[in-house]
Amino acid sequence: MPKMKSNRGASKTFRKTGSGKVKRNKAFKSHILTSKSTKRKRGLRKSTLVSKADTKRVKIMIQQ
Repeated sequence: MPKMKSNRGASKTFRKTGSGKVKRNKAFKSHILTSKSTKRKRGLRKSTLVSKADTKRVKIMIQQ
């Protein structure tokens, strides 16, 4: 049986931390930024962890 291919879109979107958790960037930071407050945009810069419910699925997709 051939090796499983990783999902290339997911590989570019998610990264694994040293402890094995999955990191992601926040959404809503790409356009229509004039209507969003500076405080909100500043908060969206920071990365966060994938929720526990989705972590297993994401790990399978990125296969790292």
